[in-house]
Amino acid sequence: MTTLQPLDDLLLLEKIARQEQAALAKLYDRYARVLYAVAFKILESVEETEEVILDVFCQVWRTARSYNVSRGRVDAWLFMLTRSRAIDRLRTLAFRKQNTTVYVDAIPLQLQAATKEPQEEAIIQERRDRVLAALRQLPSEQRQALELAYYQGLTHVEIAAQMGKPVGTIKTRIRLGLMKLHKVLGDRL
Repeated sequence: MTTLQPLDDLLLLEKIARQEQAALAKLYDRYARVLYAVAFKILESVEETEEVILDVFCQVWRTARSYNVSRGRVDAWLFMLTRSRAIDRLRTLAFRKQNTTVYVDAIPLQLQAATKEPQEEAIIQERRDRVLAALRQLPSEQRQALELAYYQGLTHVEIAAQMGKPVGTIKTRIRLGLMKLHKVLGDRL
C-alpha cells in the first residue's frame, strides 16, 4: 500500500478545506517534525526553518480546497512545498546578504528629549543602539514586519499587503520578533 494515498491525509485535507483548525493541527503534528528536518537541512538556520514551516502550513490552510489527488500524495505535496519554500528562502537570503543594508540604519530616528541634559541624551542614545543591535539579530522577515509596524506605523493588514503574505503570518512574525527582542533585551532598557 505504499503507492496509495493514505485516506486519513485526504480526510484531513478535506476538513482543512472546510477551515477546520483541528484538522490542520493534526496534519501539522503528523508532518511538521519531518518537514522541519528537510527545511533545516537546506537552510541550516532554526529561525529561517521555522518561517518556512509556518509558510508551508499557511499555504496548506489557504489552498487545501484546490489540492488535486491525481497530482500526488499529500505527504509528497507537503515535501515539495517545503523544499520549494526553503530553496526560495535560501536564494532570498543570499540576495539580501549581497545587495541590502539594514533598513533601520537608514531611518533617522529623532530623539526628542524633554531636557537638553547630555547625560539623559547619552542614556537615550545607548538604549536606541541596544534596540537597533537587537533588531539586527532577528530573521529578516520578522525585522521587516516589526520595522513596518513600529517605524512606519502600518497596520497588520497593510504590512501583509506590502509583503505579500497572509495577515496571520505577519502577526506571527511580529509576535515571534517581539518575543526574541524581549529575550535579547530583557530588562536592560
